[in-house]
Amino acid sequence: MRVLVLAFTVALFVFLSVIAAPEFATGKTYVYKYEAFVMGGLPEDGLARAGVKVISKVLISAAAADTFVLKLVDPEIFEYSGIWPKDAFIPATNLTSALAAQLSTPIKFQYANGVVGKVFAPAGVSETVLNVCRGILNIFQLNIKKTQNVYELQELGVQGVCKTHYIISEDAKADRILLSKTKDLNHCQERIIKDIGLAYTERCAKCEAGGKTLNGAAAFSYIMKPAATGALILEATATELIQFSPFNIMNGAAQMEAKQILTFIEIATAAVGHIRADVPYVPRGSLQYEFDSELLQTPIQLLRISNAEAQIVEILNHLVTFNVATVHEDAPLKFIELIQLLRVARFESIEALWTRFKAKADYRHWILNAVPAIGTHAALTFFKEKFLAGEVTIAEAAQALLASVHMVTADLEVIKLAEDLAMNPKIQENPVLREIVMLGYGTLVAKYCAENPTCPAELVRPIHELAIQAVARGEIEEVIVTLKVLGNAGHPASLKPIMKLLPGFGSAAAGLPQRVHIEAVLALRNIAKKEPKMIQEMAVQLFMDEALHPELRMVAAIVLFETKLPMGLVTTLANVLLKEKNLQVASFVYSYMKAMTKNTTPDFASVAAACNVAVKILSPKFDRMSYRFSRAFYLDTYHNPWMMGAAASAFYVNDAATVFPRAIVAKARTYFAGAYADVLELGVRTEGMQEALLKIQKSPENVDRMTKIKQVIKALSEWRAHPSSQPLASVYVKFFGQEIAFANIDKAIIDQIIELATGPAIQSYGRNALNAVMSGFAFHLTKPMLVAEVRRIFPTTVGLPMELSFYTAAVAAASVELQATVTPPLPENFNAAQLLKSDINIRAAITPSVSMHTYAVMGVNTAFVQAALMSRARVHTIVPAKMEARIDMIKGNFKLQLLPVQGIDKIATVFVDTFAVARNVEDLAAAKITPVVPEEFTAQTSRETFSSKISSFASSLAGDMSVSSEILPVDLPSRIVRKAFEKKMCAVIETFGIKACTEIESRNAAFIKNCPFYTIIGKHAVIVEVAPAAGPVVEKIEIEVQVGDRAAEKILKVINLSEEEEILEDKNVLMKLKKILVPGLKNSTAASSRSSSSRSSSSSSVSSKSSSSSSSSSSSRSKSKAVGKASKRLSSSSSSRSSSASSSQSSLVSSSRSSNSSSSSSSSRSSRSSRSSRSRSLSKVRQLYLRACKKKHHIVYIMLEQANVWFLCLQHGLSTGRANSKSSAYSFETIYNKAKYLSNAVAPVVTILIRAVRADHKVQGYQIAAYFDRATARLQVIIANLAENDQWRICADGVMLSYHKLMAKIAWGIECKQYQTEITAETGLVGKDPAVSVKVAWDKLPKSMMCYATRLSQYISRVAKEYGAHLAKAKNVRNQIRLSVAAASETSLNVVLKTPKRTLYIFGVHFPIALPIGHTAAELESYQSNWADKLSYMLTKAHAAECSMVKDTVVTFNNRKYKNEMPHSCSQVLAQDCTPELKFIVLLKRDQTEEQNQINVKIGNIDVDLHPKGSVIIVKVNGVEIPISNLPYQHPTGKIQIIQRGEGIALHAPSHGLQEVYLDLNELKVKVVDWMRGQTCGLCGKADGEIRQEYRTPNERLTKNAVSYAHSWVLSGKSCRDASECYMKLESVKLEKQVVLHGQESKCYSVEPVLRCLAGCMPVRTTTATVGYHCLPLDRSCVSSIYEKSIDLSETAEAHLAYCCATHCV
Repeated sequence: MRVLVLAFTVALFVFLSVIAAPEFATGKTYVYKYEAFVMGGLPEDGLARAGVKVISKVLISAAAADTFVLKLVDPEIFEYSGIWPKDAFIPATNLTSALAAQLSTPIKFQYANGVVGKVFAPAGVSETVLNVCRGILNIFQLNIKKTQNVYELQELGVQGVCKTHYIISEDAKADRILLSKTKDLNHCQERIIKDIGLAYTERCAKCEAGGKTLNGAAAFSYIMKPAATGALILEATATELIQFSPFNIMNGAAQMEAKQILTFIEIATAAVGHIRADVPYVPRGSLQYEFDSELLQTPIQLLRISNAEAQIVEILNHLVTFNVATVHEDAPLKFIELIQLLRVARFESIEALWTRFKAKADYRHWILNAVPAIGTHAALTFFKEKFLAGEVTIAEAAQALLASVHMVTADLEVIKLAEDLAMNPKIQENPVLREIVMLGYGTLVAKYCAENPTCPAELVRPIHELAIQAVARGEIEEVIVTLKVLGNAGHPASLKPIMKLLPGFGSAAAGLPQRVHIEAVLALRNIAKKEPKMIQEMAVQLFMDEALHPELRMVAAIVLFETKLPMGLVTTLANVLLKEKNLQVASFVYSYMKAMTKNTTPDFASVAAACNVAVKILSPKFDRMSYRFSRAFYLDTYHNPWMMGAAASAFYVNDAATVFPRAIVAKARTYFAGAYADVLELGVRTEGMQEALLKIQKSPENVDRMTKIKQVIKALSEWRAHPSSQPLASVYVKFFGQEIAFANIDKAIIDQIIELATGPAIQSYGRNALNAVMSGFAFHLTKPMLVAEVRRIFPTTVGLPMELSFYTAAVAAASVELQATVTPPLPENFNAAQLLKSDINIRAAITPSVSMHTYAVMGVNTAFVQAALMSRARVHTIVPAKMEARIDMIKGNFKLQLLPVQGIDKIATVFVDTFAVARNVEDLAAAKITPVVPEEFTAQTSRETFSSKISSFASSLAGDMSVSSEILPVDLPSRIVRKAFEKKMCAVIETFGIKACTEIESRNAAFIKNCPFYTIIGKHAVIVEVAPAAGPVVEKIEIEVQVGDRAAEKILKVINLSEEEEILEDKNVLMKLKKILVPGLKNSTAASSRSSSSRSSSSSSVSSKSSSSSSSSSSSRSKSKAVGKASKRLSSSSSSRSSSASSSQSSLVSSSRSSNSSSSSSSSRSSRSSRSSRSRSLSKVRQLYLRACKKKHHIVYIMLEQANVWFLCLQHGLSTGRANSKSSAYSFETIYNKAKYLSNAVAPVVTILIRAVRADHKVQGYQIAAYFDRATARLQVIIANLAENDQWRICADGVMLSYHKLMAKIAWGIECKQYQTEITAETGLVGKDPAVSVKVAWDKLPKSMMCYATRLSQYISRVAKEYGAHLAKAKNVRNQIRLSVAAASETSLNVVLKTPKRTLYIFGVHFPIALPIGHTAAELESYQSNWADKLSYMLTKAHAAECSMVKDTVVTFNNRKYKNEMPHSCSQVLAQDCTPELKFIVLLKRDQTEEQNQINVKIGNIDVDLHPKGSVIIVKVNGVEIPISNLPYQHPTGKIQIIQRGEGIALHAPSHGLQEVYLDLNELKVKVVDWMRGQTCGLCGKADGEIRQEYRTPNERLTKNAVSYAHSWVLSGKSCRDASECYMKLESVKLEKQVVLHGQESKCYSVEPVLRCLAGCMPVRTTTATVGYHCLPLDRSCVSSIYEKSIDLSETAEAHLAYCCATHCV
């Protein structure tokens, strides 16, 4: 055994010793045959591919020690664009000749131990040619280890330093060494790659876990012969394969294959010839690929640039000439060509072009739009110089700088240039330009750092210094700008300067306003992408600090979640929320967590899982938060197989539960190809805007008012004002994570806008504009734009660059011609009102057009040759319009004529094609383009290939073919090939002579693999055409509107009763007369149609106009029957508790109204019939509900029953309300049958003609006529076709039968007889609540309408539960929908919707404004006809916060209840404005003798006292009593009113923040408007929704005891001789017992004031209050600022409520 081991060891040693790296002996020339090609396309045969091939002999010889010479002999270049593998490579003879000198030039390289070192070449050899030589040298790069035969390492090569695997073996018989190495191009330590336009995207590593969009690997195989000096490579083969798909390479991808074959021929003795000695060899880098002019060369077209300036002029002439009226189809491609030429041109040439064309507006426009797309520092330099020279306007500079900043490639030179621009005085003078440049500077730094990981901190240091200076000077706006710049830059070095501006991290933060703190937190978002751990630590600290403003904490939570929190931190947040006192913060974070549980994107999968756990912890406590609290919303969709998705998030930030949020942020994110980008973000802040809009604009300048209120407040212990919100609206916009614009709008700006809009300047501008229109003008606007340029360039093993790129360019244009004439002519200084008495004629021609090109390219792109797979999409739209309008205000006539546009039929075309293209710069005319999917494609794929795929699409392509491969037909491949999809759809509008056609054609590769990528590959076309229809020529389309007395003159087609209808009407009248004259005759037509019954009943009612008693009784019987039938229909769908319940509800409603005495008997019979029928129906419905109860659906049963009882009550209320209306005299059918068409009775009020004016003058079009009969309050609208024999019409009739009932009938079809609907709207009462009911009934509807109605019903069923509605199946009345809405209160509604098969109901639906009913209706009377003030009042009242007090129980604004033990004869602050403005204060006092509450309101410049006296409430204004008979009282200067309401008095002053103060003998109420939430204080609280922080004392301390809280708002007295009669004060009391605290005896003093009698008074009634104490050692004296000390313990203290004072008190 030992012998075998020894023999194996010796053999292995010998093998490894003979393995050596390739060597080239001195004095010898090694001759190789070299062949290489790069080929791109789809992997399947039979489709088109594009490629480049190089063939040459390679000579290598030694030049010096470790230095060798490589020379190409007889090189040839070939192009390929054809069907693979049928077609052959085509020699590029001209290109070979042009590059022969460079290709034949020898190069030098260092080579030792198989490793290629530096490369040397003359300067005349281009990088492209040198890279081809590097591809050859890459074959000789071999890192052979003599001690291992299987190993891996990071090896240097053409593509960079990549992970490489080696396997070495020996063929002993053949005396050969076999070496194989593979390179994983996905795992490179340093990959040579160049990205353009991807700086704003972020890589999504987890998105690529399930698939990749780009994958690549290279394999090398060597056969070497061992030699004494080193191995000799006999044959080497390299194959590289790169796959790409924008979706997922697992679902089909294009591929780029590069192959090299190097074959040894011989060893020659002649040395390689050198070039002349006078041409030096200079170092040209290493083996790694070097980028050349391919960065300037767009891959979508190849240009031979000989004279860039002349070619630019030629392109400009083309663009200006062919884009005048409309956009040329090739304008986007020409615009890209212009950009490419500008990139190549020298800066001096660009300046020369500007000098030449700057005075020509058309040329100037194209240059200004193209220069930013150059993408180098030349663009910024150009605009800087031109702006400083005054050659561009501010608008042009703003647009150009904004585009340049985001399109330029960021480097140190560009950043320095942007810094100089930002500091330029002329830029700083203009706020808009400075904002663009400053934000752009941050963007450039971010782009530079994205490409250079070692980004120096010096780049953001100038901004740090600006921020420090701004803070020192107190320039808040400047601080915010610098923070936004740092946020754009996202550099980690900015973390410390930002922290200094955050509370808790820097001392400077204390003196900064809240919005600076918020901007500082938001500036951390881009830094968090690079340093998430550091940001998490900061954000958590900010969030945990409960002393910070809630909004700041919520913004910190947003940043925290964007760092993709781990499970531990999410759980920590959930634990904190359980004890969180601020409900705004709790609601926001909980909703954020809950929204994130639905996340489907891979990068947030771990966060979604963690939030799912957290929500389960928090759900019982936070799942029922009101909509008034802050919320976060999130919605996304992600498709893993395609690696595509989108996400949208929105943040609703509030801080005081107001209607208007404090801030709203919305963001959209897209996922594509393994990356994501925050495409758009919009943020709006409305802090203080609601208050600024609704409160009184200017408080009265009254020193006495402020003095009085301040004297009152001085009596409060340690009172502190709340910070008032600064009225400010701000908005910012972010694009791809970079803020591009922001604006602050304060009240001063709004006032300036209002002043400008209402001042004389606007009138002057309007007059000038009208003069310009009257004199006629025409303008043309063109806007070109390079929308997207995304490129990724990387080398192949051959040395040629491969490029993946995406381009989108668009050109939009609009031509407008406008001419107006006015008759009679206007004077020079005319007034706008004179236009109302003129005849105005306007002619206009508008031609908007858009052309857009999109290119997706994969292939070789160099300055010499291009071979690529290209997908091109071209969109071209043009929608011309030519019209003439005439407005005659005096005659009430308006006419619009749409004139035909000649020569334009195609209004939209979309062409998408994918092809393989090969071209070279020396022979552009010979460029070959081959469609990837040939038009005649014969599949050559084997039977096995298709049999493996047939199961997935056999049903769609092979019809009823079996999926079994055993019985698969032999000719299957040819049978399953999908033929081109072609379809043409046309629609003809014969009335107006218009024909519109859409033609769709598609031929793609989806038959090979059914995936999105293969579906795109091919040829697609969509063409939309609009042309004149066959038939008579339509000269124009005319729309004419005539109102007033002349409307009848425009009637072209009079609609009358047809002869058949007249005969039918006569027969009906005879039948009715016969029934009346012969009473015993039975109604033989009882089973007739509904329309006949209605006509019969209506005829009876018509005949009842005679004074016959029989007709009256007959009418009563018919009504009774109708009610009975209605009850039967209702019994199938409605239910109630019992007949008695129904009766009681009905009696409740009917008590509000009474019926006419003349019809009392018939009404009673009808009521009994209806009640009995209803009782029977309710018993049936109850049985159904009892069955539901057996299934334990108790809640549903109870709510359904309540809903149906309410519904029946509503029905009875409506019918009772109608009993006294005029509809009892005659019905809708009566009015309708009197005159089916009103054209014979009244003249039309409006006539609208929409007609086509034909050459033969034949009438064609539509007529709309509206008639109004004042006698019957009937409105009729008839839409009819003007064609002579066309009887199709739409007839709409509406009648106001009473003030409580409207009824309408809509019929359409032939003579309005095919389809018919009836709509009835009624108002009434449910109990005392007003209600409205709308019923829609029909006999027959079109199938399409029924289909849509069914879909709508299904949709309502799905979303009903999400909105709190209840839905139940029911058998309601067929062909009828009834919606009933009743006012449950002034701000809430009860809704019941009944469809034939379902009943939907929801109670207590909040209404955003107060309905004008009840008290609100009375309160609105003072506003008279001022609708703006009425609407404002209803809005503020609906959202007002209410506080009430009944006896001693107070219910705060936040709906917290506590008992107020009031001290006698001492005033308490019930509610007040706690901002420095002190707009109002409401004081509460209890009279000691009568135990009655008294109210004092200080508001505006008045003092209002309300107090009871006997059984009435006395009102005093400034001490003067206002008699009740003089109410309502309206204050003459302020918007304050006092009215009597019920048994009490109500004061209203919403513009001052006080919605209402109400007092009666039993209760008092205080309501503050919505914008005052969070700004109030007193017994009623802050009205901020924070019920957990309700008990806040005047010094903002939070107490837990209601007694201590209520007493803290007592206005203390100073002396018992004080006229206020309050002989109590608030003071700190000492704890009677000593305590041992922290091991030492201590004395304790209360930090919460306790109510005690003044000196000289004795308490007669007391209570206990739990207060907090601060303890001190016994040897220390009590500190003066005891109220600011912390609480060490809580104990009870005695508080005084009533007192008795000595006669001579102090």
